[in-house]
Amino acid sequence: MLGVAMGASGDHSLFAVHAHINLLGWVSMALFGIIGTAHPSITEGRMAAAQFWIYNLGVPLMLGALTLRLKGFPSVEPLIGVASLLIGCSVLLFVWLVFSRIGVTTVYLSSPTGESRLS
Repeated sequence: MLGVAMGASGDHSLFAVHAHINLLGWVSMALFGIIGTAHPSITEGRMAAAQFWIYNLGVPLMLGALTLRLKGFPSVEPLIGVASLLIGCSVLLFVWLVFSRIGVTTVYLSSPTGESRLS
């Protein structure tokens, strides 16, 4: 809706907020959901709940603060930083959940010379 409003009004001052909504609110959450559906063990337990809530606290906080900053309130910049740290920690926690609960498998392929190589 923000994109439609920006297009209709001709005011594109919030394009950065629009981009963050798309990347953090759609792309990242879609990846969390797809990976979580494919590997349900990622979504179980207190660490998974913490990851979910930290992310879902950080994103609206960041989007609101970024909107205010772009509308001329520079005093919210520290809030953008805090929200970014929350989001970053949540993403790192998700990565940890993936690697600790799914595991990592190493695949070796034979090359034409008969040597094995990691791929």
